[in-house]
Amino acid sequence: MTFVVADALPPFTLNFGLDIQVMLRYDFMRQAFIAGAILSVLAGLVGYFMVLRHQVFAGESLSDVAFTGALGGAVIGINPFVSLLITTVAVGLGMSVFGERLRERDVAIGTVLAWIMGLGAFFLNLFTTQVSGTGTGFSGITILFGNILDISVEQLRLISIVSGLTILALCLIARPLLFASLDPDVAAARGIPVRFLGAGFMILLAITVAEATMAVGAFLAFALLLLPAALAHQTTSRPFVALSLALIFAVVLTWLGLTIGFYTGYPSSVCITLLAFISYLCTVGTIHVRAWLQRSNYLRQPA
Repeated sequence: MTFVVADALPPFTLNFGLDIQVMLRYDFMRQAFIAGAILSVLAGLVGYFMVLRHQVFAGESLSDVAFTGALGGAVIGINPFVSLLITTVAVGLGMSVFGERLRERDVAIGTVLAWIMGLGAFFLNLFTTQVSGTGTGFSGITILFGNILDISVEQLRLISIVSGLTILALCLIARPLLFASLDPDVAAARGIPVRFLGAGFMILLAITVAEATMAVGAFLAFALLLLPAALAHQTTSRPFVALSLALIFAVVLTWLGLTIGFYTGYPSSVCITLLAFISYLCTVGTIHVRAWLQRSNYLRQPA
């Protein structure tokens, strides 16, 4: 893996075609753009349903679970991706089984999260003091924040396969899942397996978190799940339009963040999440300002 020294990079210009050509000269940037697009599409689609089903807390908790699972695999000596995939899927199913209703689910997730965070701290201590021998905790920081610029060809291939299968599974259950998410009581009365769909979605959410964590870190994985979907929900109330917008927002924000990180030297994960957060604030602010102006104009009209 060859990293680029910031001082050796040509400056950013307004010639966007040239700027893109400069970035794509490097193998690691090409792989980052491709992997970022694939993960963004997956995260945008899954994240839309996560926000719609009020399972943001579950997504954040699974990110913490992925951190613990990866460190646990490193301590035990098995493949970290295998360990975190098994851990996140198992915990995701547990969350679904213990609580389907919102209040029950929050209690179940909070209980699991408290235990998982303690276990993660324990694994981090074991890994840094006994396995790696450095005692610095750098590996834990890497798992949390990741490095999208360090994705190998093998990882890119795995990302493509797992993402493709997960997107296919989500597309197959999208319509009944949407119905069950909007009105679970009516959906159950019409014979739709609400609990089965909820468990299936938690598995897809867990797979998405696990895959994204190994590629870009738990921090960016959760940001990609939440912020583009939240933007889409603020933009439109039409479900399939919002689904499309969520994946578009995720891809655009990821590519812009990668570009900013390349030309500034700042971590790409920070650039992507900060850009997404600013976009969300601007969107929400615009909506509130527009509503305030409409109310003001209405009050000024003569009776």
